[in-house]
Amino acid sequence: MNDLKQHPVLKKYLEWNAFGRTLGMDFEIPEAGKVVYKMTIQPLHLATPVAAHGGAVAALLDAALGVACLSKVCEDDRIVSTVSINIQFLLPAFLNDQLTVLAEVTKAGKRLLFVEGKVFNQKNEMIASATATMNAYPIHKVL
Repeated sequence: MNDLKQHPVLKKYLEWNAFGRTLGMDFEIPEAGKVVYKMTIQPLHLATPVAAHGGAVAALLDAALGVACLSKVCEDDRIVSTVSINIQFLLPAFLNDQLTVLAEVTKAGKRLLFVEGKVFNQKNEMIASATATMNAYPIHKVL
């Protein structure tokens, strides 16, 4: 499938993911196993008058890493869940920053996938990075 975002499994993810919509996240899938995820820091993301809560950046990373994996397994009618995630915060994200995560699956086994991602602001400064392990399982288990 050329546009993986139109795959039925990804369409279900978009339908189900109220959390991502609430936080204002969106993504593109240039190819299976790779994702570009975006979010602009809004007042609802703030922990101080000017800086985002680390949880907002963590949520963006978790979503990006998950969708990178999801795009790798969707053709097999599988979805993913996070097993573990390790995040390094390098710089703060500020109000109105436009964040972009570049995430890529580094290894895909039968059940476990390993993925990494980096978050950049509009100045192309890396503000955070993460690695994660995701579990892939049949979508019918959540239907």
